[in-house]
Amino acid sequence: MGIIGFIDTDTALQVPGVELVAAADVYSGRRNRVNEIYGNDVLTSVDYREVLARSDIDAVIIAAPDHWHLQMAIDAMRAGKAVYLEKPMVQKLDQGPQLIRAQKETGVVLQVGSQFSSPILYEKVRELIASGAIGQLNTIEARYNRNSPLGAWQYSIPPDASRETCDWDRFLGAAPERPFDPVRFFRWRNYKDYGTGIPGDLYVHLFTGIHKSIGSNGPSEVISTGGLHFWDDGRDVPDVIHSLCRYEASDNHPAFTLTMQSNFADGSGGGQTFRFVGNEGMIEVRNDSLTLVRSPMTPPSEEELIEGYNSVRTWSEPVRKQFTEEYQAKHKTPIAPEGRETVEFQVPENYDDRFDHFTYFFDSVRNGTPVYQDAVFGFRAAAPSLLANKAHEDGVICKWDPEGMREVA
Repeated sequence: MGIIGFIDTDTALQVPGVELVAAADVYSGRRNRVNEIYGNDVLTSVDYREVLARSDIDAVIIAAPDHWHLQMAIDAMRAGKAVYLEKPMVQKLDQGPQLIRAQKETGVVLQVGSQFSSPILYEKVRELIASGAIGQLNTIEARYNRNSPLGAWQYSIPPDASRETCDWDRFLGAAPERPFDPVRFFRWRNYKDYGTGIPGDLYVHLFTGIHKSIGSNGPSEVISTGGLHFWDDGRDVPDVIHSLCRYEASDNHPAFTLTMQSNFADGSGGGQTFRFVGNEGMIEVRNDSLTLVRSPMTPPSEEELIEGYNSVRTWSEPVRKQFTEEYQAKHKTPIAPEGRETVEFQVPENYDDRFDHFTYFFDSVRNGTPVYQDAVFGFRAAAPSLLANKAHEDGVICKWDPEGMREVA
């Protein structure tokens, strides 16, 4: 029941017929907060397995630190509970196939929670690209920046933080043993032992939106660079990272290059942006709106060829004259460039993409409808994010098989 735990719970309870029965957290203050907000009838426990043991629970939200995702999800599915699993789906590459296999074996509903998956905005992007609005896709640019201490994961630490109020051993789980540290406990995203750095927190959202928009299974190569340039607060992950990803051609899209970046000290104000660029146009996505700008490629005019930035102007006059006459004989009608076209699209007022995502989830639980973002999709968004970390740490180009979902030597 951390920040996202409360946000997810509040959103889930907006879906008709959903009731909160129990919650687990390893910090006593959050368990107390659950009862303050949702009532004393809600069971609170320090042990998530006590929640799974209840027969009156149909589904669970797993919004725990990344290093607990795999174990909690498998335990929940084996207990017969539908799972809404926050991104990134797993902390390590080898955990993806384990989770996918467990979901198939149990047959339990599992949906991964990630921004840019359910929103109607990305359905519109998908529609526009499929219609040929930007011509042939060749580049995607994606960024997710922040410029504040809270945005950089410097979350506040409660004054009562201690071994008595925080179950440190239970928090660590399979992570390396170390003495109690309230900073690591409450700011776990800053450490490789528990989190997945910027890529696992933010890149995964970008990959989700991109894969949703073009029907992609992921890149074949990932390379990264970056470093710890501003938030020198003891963390062991970068606060700036840039990555390049190569996507091979598939049945759904041509080959293209993806550039990604995230900066936690972005003086321009932060925020996220997508640019889908083709040879005839570009779609830019910002927050809840998109702009389509069409600038189709056209042959140069006679004036551009002869007097413009072209080699014809460097030729001798007789050769220039010959070229001009041959051009005019071939083009009886002057070439007129197509005009620039701009289209705007805005999502409806008060639209909530997180609510949409939970609606899909509970519909799958109740009616057996296909899961909107299943374990395979979730892993295909998480894997390249984890590869971005590895590429940066090891200084290598990471090669990936997006179809087989495995690293290639």
